[in-house]
Amino acid sequence: MFNYRLQRIPYSIKLGMSLILMIVLFGMALVFGAADTSVKDVISALLSTAPNDQAIMLREIRFPREVAAALIGAALAVSGAIIQGMTRNPLADPGLLGLTAGANAALAMTLAFWPSVNYFGVMLACFAGAAVGAILVFGFSSFHPEGFTTLRIVLAGATISAFLYAIAEGIGLYFKISQQVSMWTAGGMIGTTWNQVLLIAPIVLVGIAISIMCSRQLTILSLSEEMALGLGQRVRLIKSILFVLVIILTGASVALVGNLAFFGLMVPHIVRAIVGTDYRFVLPMSAILGASFMLLADTIGRTINAPYETPVAAVVAIMGLPFFLYIVRKGGRSFS
Repeated sequence: MFNYRLQRIPYSIKLGMSLILMIVLFGMALVFGAADTSVKDVISALLSTAPNDQAIMLREIRFPREVAAALIGAALAVSGAIIQGMTRNPLADPGLLGLTAGANAALAMTLAFWPSVNYFGVMLACFAGAAVGAILVFGFSSFHPEGFTTLRIVLAGATISAFLYAIAEGIGLYFKISQQVSMWTAGGMIGTTWNQVLLIAPIVLVGIAISIMCSRQLTILSLSEEMALGLGQRVRLIKSILFVLVIILTGASVALVGNLAFFGLMVPHIVRAIVGTDYRFVLPMSAILGASFMLLADTIGRTINAPYETPVAAVVAIMGLPFFLYIVRKGGRSFS
């Protein structure tokens, strides 16, 4: 009954409420933290160029960090929604399908063999690693004559991810860069700079925009591949475009924040409970709620044990694992 009443609310109202929620959480993320600040301090720092320490902290540390959190949350949520639609698999997630593990392995190799690499090089390596991880998972899960199923993809994803994580750990130990690799893969946004934000923002925003442009095709594809073919869609081309978009969004995310398992699983399920299964509505809402959820998780991580910081990956995992088990128990039906 609740879902039925929720579905009757106009989409524009839902979208507007989601935007308000994101703005509120963004403001909270700027105000709360280890350093005591107020709403007045935040407004003053944003509207003036005052050279005091508090204003500099807000402008150069907290503000770029929260902008990055919103971008990464949107990217991971949209990539999770695309994967679930492409595979028609309610358990699909960039972390469960080998993309983040592949990106981490590529990151470790890059730091070992090219230690002076800049952030752009790291991001390119993560793109390549995410692609290799996904290709391995889909390749191994399709060896069976019947092709890949939900169970085979999950099993292949778990196996390949464990293998790629082991490679990353082995490289870190052998080349004595474990601390550097751990800093990248711990799942957090400590030290995020405006240069990193300016590099990643166009990639994420363009990727999300193209994803939304392909949302109609994704909706049809999520229902049935045969239906898509019958309607004249170039299924192979659409899948290729969507696959590249997932790699770009996931690779950019891992390059900045490391591992964030379950994030791309949770948000699309919650969104479908709000707006239904039409990806023309799912993808924009996933971007907004994904940004909101990441802002909330980062704020919790910075404040729950202040002045020490809890990795945002731990916060997401604590909420995500029970959600994952619930979806497994219900067969993916409860939120779709």
